[in-house]
Parts: sequence; C-alpha cells; structure tokens
Amino acid sequence: MRFENTKEFAEQLDKEDKLSSYKNEFIFPKVNGKEVIYFTGNSLGLQPRSAKKYVDEVMEDWANLAVEGHFYADKPWWDYHERFSAKLGKVVGGKPSEITVMNTLTVNLHLLMATFYSPTSKRFKIICEEKAFPSDQYMITSQVKFHGFTEEEAVVKIEKRKGEHYFRTEDIVTKIKEVGDECALVLIGGVNYYSGQVLDMKTITAAGHAVGSKVGWDLAHAAGNIELNLHDWEVDFAAWCSYKYMNSGPGNASGCFINEKYHGRTDLSRLEGWWGHNKERRFLMEPEFQPEPDANAWQISNAPILAMAPYLASLEMFENVGMPALIEKRNKIVAYLEFILHEIDKEVDASFEIITPSNQKERGTQLSVFLHGEGKELFNYLMENGVITDWREPNVIRLAPAPFYCSFQDMYEFGQILKAGILKD
Repeated sequence: MRFENTKEFAEQLDKEDKLSSYKNEFIFPKVNGKEVIYFTGNSLGLQPRSAKKYVDEVMEDWANLAVEGHFYADKPWWDYHERFSAKLGKVVGGKPSEITVMNTLTVNLHLLMATFYSPTSKRFKIICEEKAFPSDQYMITSQVKFHGFTEEEAVVKIEKRKGEHYFRTEDIVTKIKEVGDECALVLIGGVNYYSGQVLDMKTITAAGHAVGSKVGWDLAHAAGNIELNLHDWEVDFAAWCSYKYMNSGPGNASGCFINEKYHGRTDLSRLEGWWGHNKERRFLMEPEFQPEPDANAWQISNAPILAMAPYLASLEMFENVGMPALIEKRNKIVAYLEFILHEIDKEVDASFEIITPSNQKERGTQLSVFLHGEGKELFNYLMENGVITDWREPNVIRLAPAPFYCSFQDMYEFGQILKAGILKD
C-alpha cells in the first residue's frame, strides 16, 4: 500500500479498520482535556472498560458469599485460574493443559528455573542475551550463585555485533554450539525490550535442544503482541507478564507455559504448594503432595482473584478478536508509523534512526527510535502535548501502537506533534 501523510488518508485507514471500534473499549488518560495518544502498551496497557465489571463481580461475591465464594461464586474462586488456560493457549500457541496463571513474572521464572535449571559440575552454564531486562539479569545471576557458581563462570551473554542494534540468529546458534555440553539452560527474552526485535525462537530452541540444554523464554514483550507457537516449537517453559499488551493492570498475574512432556513426572525438582496438589483431594489436607496432571502442578498458592479479574476481562477480547486479526492490524499500523517517522524526518531533517528490524517477521508492535541531535527535551514536549511514550537512555524513544486501542489518526497526529516539537526551537 502507498501511504500518505495526511489526516484524510489516516481517517480512511480507520474507516477500513475492522478493529477500530475496540478503541472505545478502553479508558484513556487526558492531557489538557484531550485523550492522549498512547504508545506505552509495551509497559502498561490501558484499562479495558469491562475490567471494573469483572472486579465488581468478585467484590459482590465476597460481600454476599464470603468464604463460600470459593465454591459458589458465579466464577468459583477455587478454579478461577483454570478459565485462562484455553484462551491463553490460543495467544501463545500452547495446549490448555500446558498453561497456567499464577504469581508475577520474575517469581514464576525463578520457580520454573527450580525445575529446568539443575546444574552439574559439567553442565552448568546459562546462555542469555547481553543487556537483558534488568530483572532477568538479577534473576539469572542470583540463580547461579544460589547453586554455588559465579556469574563470570556460569553466565554466557550473547552479544550484538559491533555497530549493530540487534542480534543475529546465526550468532546465537553459534554461541550455543560453542558452549555445547556445558550449557544447562538457554533463557532469553523472546522480544528484546530495548530494540523491539523478535528473536527466531523456533530456531534457537532447536539449537539449545541439539546440545542437550533446556530452553525457556521470557515473553514479557511477546505475549499478546506476536505469533507464538510454544508447543510446536517444543519450548520447555516460558512465562510472561499480563499488564503490557494484555492489559490486565499494573503488576498483575503472570502466565506460564510448561511443555506437556514434563507433566506427571516424578523425577523433576519443583517447589510445591497446596494449589498444585490434586484438585479433587486438595481440601482433604493430606500430608503427601499429589501433583495436578498438567501445568497447574507448578501452582503454589491460591489464586489472587481480585488481581486476575481484569486479566480475564481483557482476555475475553483476545478471544473474540483472535491473534491473527490483531497481528494483521499491528503490521499495518506499525508500517504506517514507520512511514510517518520517515516523512517527518525528511521534512525537518532530524536524522531519526529506527533500530528495530524493518522485516515484519523480526518485529512486533514496538519501534525504537534514536533521536539523533535531539535530547530528552523532545520527549518532554511529546509528553506535555499528549503523546505518552517511553524514554530509554541515551536518546531512544520506544513507540508501541497497540492494535486494540491505537488508531491510524493517532499516528498522523503524532507526526504533527513530533514535527512541532522539533521545529519549536
């Protein structure tokens, strides 16, 4: 399609957009009395209007039923988490039995590493990416120290080539082969939080397995954003937060994938609690742990129902729309945003540099842009004028036009505000 940098063209794209009505299903903050252009769904998604209804249902059940809400609420609390499995399976490409929801992201990665990182004197190294999201760095370092190793001897960081902004699949595969039978675990972010690059998870997973390693993925920036086929890729485990592209609310519950080949096994190390115990016998308070036959065996505590309610509200929309439709719009709106950036660059000679791959297969919703010659003053101008975006040092803004609630007109208007911010001096 030949794009145009005009309001009329953007309006026409919105008229043709089959998902345009979903923008009305979200609540937007306002700046100067006007709804913002929201580019930070990669950090915290907007609140679905239906979220309050779902939370109110739980509050009403708590008020009217108290403890009996565990069994007699309209959505009984004791199996509330099970309502997510089939719906999330469609989002991440897993069987319902391979999906569970519990805790928060880094907590879940720690719990999963208790099972999937079992180092020996020979096989003890973890491969991750350089400059991973800090929480992953802290988690991996603390895990190897917990097992008696130092970061220097046990953590192998894949590096980008000098002068390049994203990882090459061949370099990752080469590093995995190089570490070989010393590699106990490959654990990488499926979508790089800084550049927005989507990694070739299928190829990397196969490479890890070829050297006898387990392979896990942090899908914080991937779930609800890109096509995932965790089961078919034979991923061992994965976890993701729900408050970014999945719009569940700040700090909310995390989803987990545990490949079915690990279900029902008694030879695995696992940190256990009573919500992972045989559901039919859970309230008999038996002393011996009998694990659930699926991913729920990794559950520990009873579900945080009030926290999960907004997640379920958002997930209903994912169920109704489906990932293929979201990805179709995502590709089009990100391409239009990229076009707008290049057009504004030509008009004001700003020398923007998009460090996210241009290949659609290697990017999701996010574009990361170097603002050469511009400082944080431009970011502040955008924020003050109703464009909510994200700043990363030294001079990168991350723009994530979430397809559920961003419009093509938003992209056009952003371009005009960006242009004004550059020319104001």
